Amino acid sequence: MTNDVPMRLTPAPADPTITFFEAVGGEDTFRLLVDEFYAGVADDPLLRPMYPEEDLGPAAERLRLFLIQYWGGPSTYQEQRGHPRLRMRHAPFTVGPAERDAWLRHMRHAVETLNLPADQERTLWDYLERAAHFMVNTME
Repeated sequence: MTNDVPMRLTPAPADPTITFFEAVGGEDTFRLLVDEFYAGVADDPLLRPMYPEEDLGPAAERLRLFLIQYWGGPSTYQEQRGHPRLRMRHAPFTVGPAERDAWLRHMRHAVETLNLPADQERTLWDYLERAAHFMVNTME
């Protein structure tokens, strides 16, 4: 007798109870993303001066916690730092098109190293790209 289960021609719909955070691999994925991103920032002459700490560790932790919370993980970022207020927190720094493009270059590389399925990569990248454009505070 043959199997009576119909063959699927399209993928099963995503489980609406699973967050993007969980779907992409949780904290480990965001740790890899942020670590790879800051490895590039560490040697970037345009971006590195924007990070006042001697060690990029505190900035990496803030970004990691923010992204984890944004994508549906624990709300540790808000518990520790309050509302993200991204533009306000970046206001003391000159963020022009060159800084935005450098940030995007390092982040693009970091996203690609995750080897996410195309739809997840596109979702993540679309957000990061919009966020980078939103941070621009000067056209100089």
